[in-house]
Amino acid sequence: MRWNWEQKDWPEFLYDAKAVEALERQFLWQSGEFMGVFRHVGADDQSALRIELISEEAIKTSEIEGEILNRDSIQSSLRHQFGLGPEGSDIPAAERGIASLMTDLFERFTDPLNDAILFAWHNHLLSGNKDLKTIGGYRTHDEPMQVVSGPIHKPMVHFEAPPSKVVSSEMQRFIAWFNDTSPLGKAPLPALTRAGLVHLYFVCVHPFEDGNGRIGRALAEKSLAQNLGHPSLIALAYTIERKRKDYYAALERNNKNMEVTDWLRYFAETVIEAQSTTIRRVDFYVTKARFYDRLRGQLNERQAKVIARMFKEDIDGFKGGLSAENYISITGTSRATATRDLQDLVEKKALTKAGELRHTRYLLKFETSAEN
Repeated sequence: MRWNWEQKDWPEFLYDAKAVEALERQFLWQSGEFMGVFRHVGADDQSALRIELISEEAIKTSEIEGEILNRDSIQSSLRHQFGLGPEGSDIPAAERGIASLMTDLFERFTDPLNDAILFAWHNHLLSGNKDLKTIGGYRTHDEPMQVVSGPIHKPMVHFEAPPSKVVSSEMQRFIAWFNDTSPLGKAPLPALTRAGLVHLYFVCVHPFEDGNGRIGRALAEKSLAQNLGHPSLIALAYTIERKRKDYYAALERNNKNMEVTDWLRYFAETVIEAQSTTIRRVDFYVTKARFYDRLRGQLNERQAKVIARMFKEDIDGFKGGLSAENYISITGTSRATATRDLQDLVEKKALTKAGELRHTRYLLKFETSAEN
């Protein structure tokens, strides 16, 4: 027996609940903090921020699987599906599909899980794929479903899922377990424990020909939302993508045995980090709005373009700070004009200046909402 699903006690995962008790408490505390920060955002801005957070998750959960999607197309489709405006023309199937999945996840998180939801999500994700035998249904092919890497002549098998002939029965058991462990189910579990088990359990069954990782992460978010009683909006995929090797390594460490405390600790810590990132991003959004309110009508076209470019880097900031050369490159202006513009921005307290001569760098100047 090589894989966890081959063990006689599958799928009865074993773990030390005390190992994540403190993280469970922190998750609930930070959930309250997030709601407090989110309330600082006006009603109209809440909709815009929601689109920003959801689209970022859509992009990052796709990037984890090596698929690069267009942000503008995803946001256009999301706005349309949330009833916030018309959808742009010529939205690619992949962008519309992931937007549809994320919208459904946000709006119907309370719905009990069933085959129909999973099949719809799979259809959304892969409707434009011409290479798959089954889309919108569980896999049926006879060949082994393996996760492999390395050259074709010498592949490394990281995992082999249960054969297709047992997938339907495995998924009925998984769906029943998912619903039973919800807050209203027969055997409710704490938020982080449940979400971690949801993700690991699902990807070990690996029920679809493709899209299992994205759907597995969506299920973890559905689980968290059900435990919280509202969409979590946490940057889970965003956080996983930044440390993708750690994610795959943690999955591989925990796909052979039923003892999964290591996985639950890893996943819980990842969720906490994701939650903290979301709080910082919401705070950043509030700060950005206040920054522009303070400087409304005071920036010339060149300055506005550079400031927008700096904000585009989001919470990570403009790497290394803005230099005069950066300013010239972004605006196409002369060095003399760039020098005057930058000095003006410092005087208006839009930027702070650090360093001297060729090492001079400029950073956005603002206070976070937590400091106000």
